[in-house]
Formats: sequence, structure tokens, C-alpha cells
Amino acid sequence: AVAAMKSPASALRHHRGGFIVWFTGLSGAGKTTLSRALEPILRAERPVEILDGDEVRTYLSKGLGFSREDRDTNIRRIGYVARLLARNGAAVVTAAISPYAATRDEVRALAEQDGVPFVEVFASAAIEALAARDPKGLYRKALAGEIANFTGVSDPYEAPASPDVVAKSDAETVDRSLARIVSHLQARGLLAAGRAEARAS
Repeated sequence: AVAAMKSPASALRHHRGGFIVWFTGLSGAGKTTLSRALEPILRAERPVEILDGDEVRTYLSKGLGFSREDRDTNIRRIGYVARLLARNGAAVVTAAISPYAATRDEVRALAEQDGVPFVEVFASAAIEALAARDPKGLYRKALAGEIANFTGVSDPYEAPASPDVVAKSDAETVDRSLARIVSHLQARGLLAAGRAEARAS
């Protein structure tokens, strides 16, 4: 279910500026799939940029490891770029594990200080479901101790306590999750009412 809205006053009018939709969740939980499904709906109204965790590590955070410090540095970099883009009118969709709650909260606070609306979407799925559908067998190897620092197995993942939207990717279709996200964006005034009902129904 959609959590209580962080900024109910924003629903009074359609927000014309940029904003950030921040997907967090374990590897394989559907962050990239949902971000790509959301992209054309947002693009009908404004420019859209997607910051995918794997791509960011290739081009922006090359050389960083998987210690807590390096993970936090990576997330702060994503947050910084997202704010710059959103301040210039783009809808920015991020898809990164972002395992630590304090760092996610820091990124949200900095965005809101800049007047950039921030929507946290938790792509939720049980480890068992992720391991069962993992084509590369990464969870199986991590559970067997063959991969170190694997988030959710040998490294912590701190699930959001009060995300704006929860997408249960192991229990619902992409369209159902997408409909919940679209509904929240409309309620916040970030997406015009009536957009994409056919796609997100």
C-alpha cells in the first residue's frame, strides 16, 4: 500500500518542475524493470533521465568497492546528479540498491532542501523468490559463501521504514506495481491526473 504522503500540500497543484523517483531494493527485485516501465509515462510530460546503479558504477563510480563507505559514496553521487537534473526540470528515476537507510534519508533531505520532490519506492521481494528466479545464480553462490559482500546475504540491506510506495515484485505484476506508483505521483501533483491509465491499470 502507499504510505502516507510526505508533502500533501503538493497535491493542490500540478508540479511543473523536476522531481526524483528513487527505487531501492535488493538485486533482482525489479528496480530497473519498473524504472523502464515508468519512463514513457513520465516522458509524456517532461524530460526524463534514468540513473541505473550498474551504469553509474561503470561511468561515475568506477573504482569504488563494496565497503559501507564506498557504497555510501556511490549513493551520494547518484543523489547529487539526480538533484542537478531535477533542478533543471527533469523527472529523474534512480534504480540502485542503496542499502543503508541513513544515506537514503540524507539524499532525500538534500533534495527537499533544494525544493525537489522525492518519492521513495521500495521494490520488495523475499530472498527465496529472488534466488529462485536469479538467471545468473548469484544468490545461490552468495548463500553458499562464494560471493562476499553480497547485499541481503552477506552484507546488510536496511528496508525503508516508511517508503512512499511499496512494489511487491514477488507477489504482483509489473503493471500493478506501476499503477500504484503512478497513482502516488498523481496524488502528489507530480503527474497529471488521467495519465497512462491504460498502461498502468
